[in-house]
Amino acid sequence: MDPNLLYWKSQGQSVLSRVRIWCELLDPSLLLCSDAQIQRARSLAGGGETSEKDAAAQTLALSSIHADSGAVLPLLFRPPALMPVSAPLVVASFLPHNSVKPALFWQLLLQSYNAGFNYSNRNSSSEQQSKTASLKQLLLIAGTVSYATCAGALPQIFINRLGVRSAPIQTFFRSILPIPLSAALAFFSVSTIRIEETETGIQVFDSHGSPVGISKAAGEKAVRETALSRAALFGTTAAVPSLLIALLKRTRLFQRNSLLVAPLRHISIALILGLMIPVSFSLFPQLGTIKKETLEEELQAAAADGHLFYHRGL
Repeated sequence: MDPNLLYWKSQGQSVLSRVRIWCELLDPSLLLCSDAQIQRARSLAGGGETSEKDAAAQTLALSSIHADSGAVLPLLFRPPALMPVSAPLVVASFLPHNSVKPALFWQLLLQSYNAGFNYSNRNSSSEQQSKTASLKQLLLIAGTVSYATCAGALPQIFINRLGVRSAPIQTFFRSILPIPLSAALAFFSVSTIRIEETETGIQVFDSHGSPVGISKAAGEKAVRETALSRAALFGTTAAVPSLLIALLKRTRLFQRNSLLVAPLRHISIALILGLMIPVSFSLFPQLGTIKKETLEEELQAAAADGHLFYHRGL
């Protein structure tokens, strides 16, 4: 088992401990480290020491190295890059656009980045043994981005095509509909981009960290958990600012100064996104467990403790 996964096994079993760890791993300054520094940090991280230097090396390795392949993650798709890259895209995608084209443009950028992040941080353990058709994966990514882009722009499409002028109906399309839509598209993106894991399975480990085989059931569980956490991230990011703005519009301050609404909306979206990233990443363990009775028959004998472990991905 990779040292990064062993760390999650020992340190990341409770939600609060995972939130604390992710708050450290999401530090954008970690993006400034070179690949050589990251590889050196990886060698130090497995040494079992507890000095401040080794703790920093562990943080850098966890935030920059893929737990299955051991390769350095692409710069833009490392966890610390999620907030600085996606925040402007999320804010722009929630703007009240005047036409369909800008809505499609920002949705295309956002959904493309989400697809790249989901693919880069997938569980690739089965791919280490068998290289599956890359063309199928490319088509899945292209299809997912295309569909999610069009679906994400549906509120603006409805407003323009139907010629909506009523304020309550515009509020529904701009503030209410994006909440379930954002959550559904986030769930859809993870589920389709990582469908290979449910079809071919992922590596499972015993309590000693030794690989015991490939499990489709574990793959389905890993993808489902990650999809739910991403739906929580984007659904909450869409819901809380809309609720906050709706409440503040009733106050005298905002009734007299309507120009305050737009900047507050942008700031609140970015703030909620930043707060929800470590929380959503922590909803499920990075090193998940799957019960013996849920596993395939050929793997149940290896679950001496009643369960096996798997890397969930991100």
